[in-house]
Amino acid sequence: VTLDRPYRLSPHVALRPEPFGALAYNYDNRRLVFLRSPDMVRVVEALGDAPDAAAALATCGIAESRHPSFLAALENLAEAGVIEAGTAASGWSETAVTEGDTDADR
Repeated sequence: VTLDRPYRLSPHVALRPEPFGALAYNYDNRRLVFLRSPDMVRVVEALGDAPDAAAALATCGIAESRHPSFLAALENLAEAGVIEAGTAASGWSETAVTEGDTDADR
């Protein structure tokens, strides 16, 4: 994960808000991931509308001193299939799974 690349929530992932942050469930690999920070949840939700990860962090008011820890967390989310990289020119062709969707809905 780099600051100058666009990312988004995988279209196969549903986020469920929780008091501690959120649960991310990937319908493809059946992984459940805990997002233990409301700041991280806001960043993940902002990724799809931002031109790159740096813009998502800035939009969410994340201080530059915290960027390395957020990049490490985003890398873990990418490895778990929660977020995915794209290219600014390609756009996104699919929509994200919303809470309550099931395999039968897709």
